Amino acid sequence: MSGRWVIETEGLRKVFGDRVAVADLTLQVAEGEVFGFLGPNGAGKTTAVKMLLGLVHPTAGTGRVLGRPLGDRWARREIGFLPEGFAFHDWLTAEELLWFHGRLAGMASSDLRRRIPGLLEQVGLGADARRPIRTFSKGMRQRLGLAQAFLHDPRLVFLDEPTSGLDPAGRILVRDFLRARRAEGVTIFLNSHLLSEVERVCDRVAFLRAGRVVETLDLRAEASVTVRVELERIPPGVRAGLSAWGEILAQGDRSFTLRLAPGRRLADLARWLVSQGADLEALIPQALSLEDLFLRIVGMEMG
Repeated sequence: MSGRWVIETEGLRKVFGDRVAVADLTLQVAEGEVFGFLGPNGAGKTTAVKMLLGLVHPTAGTGRVLGRPLGDRWARREIGFLPEGFAFHDWLTAEELLWFHGRLAGMASSDLRRRIPGLLEQVGLGADARRPIRTFSKGMRQRLGLAQAFLHDPRLVFLDEPTSGLDPAGRILVRDFLRARRAEGVTIFLNSHLLSEVERVCDRVAFLRAGRVVETLDLRAEASVTVRVELERIPPGVRAGLSAWGEILAQGDRSFTLRLAPGRRLADLARWLVSQGADLEALIPQALSLEDLFLRIVGMEMG
């Protein structure tokens, strides 16, 4: 395993009876990045995360998390987890709940007294530390769950739908919180259906379809390689030769959107178009939204 990979898997597979839940989980997650894990309902995301956490044993394949085999007890001490649809003891206060989870994680009382107030402030619950959880809204519970996942200073955190139930202000707060944790070097593995939030916070994303990772994209590089070209007319030579420049994502009578192949430059594309007799009106670099990329890679599958 490379020293820079916090998660590395090769051909992880999980079969329940005659049902293949995960066919091939092959991916690498780098230290200190926010990694998005995307796919339609039923694609195998939950089972994949459970294998990475050591909660489900794979049928085949290999994997390491934090440099150790899947399910290793020492690695799990450095992992935080916020599952979807979690339920807390609602008779406890926010402060009591974090104290309880901190002690379960082996934290010293002195560390908890220092860490809990600041962490509740960061998730917008500083004034609600001693309120019973049963009085919290869904969004407040979600932010408390986020504080629980990061309480013990984990190196790696798995988040399943962390912005579920949050209003726009709450989503901004969580987004800023995650960026701050990334700046501290924490690796975050994020599963969410809110693609606009994933797009704002993730460095890279993997797309899972039918239990198999079909593509991994670096979102930091995506904006610079997609271009919309507008022409007065498109000569036949241009249409015939475009495939050599990259993938055509959309095409009209006098325009097309092209995802440039690696090594291709916009300036070279402009010179080639002119050499083919095209009357170039505009060449506009664009960024496809993550929703566009999701539909192109995964399609319209519904769970």
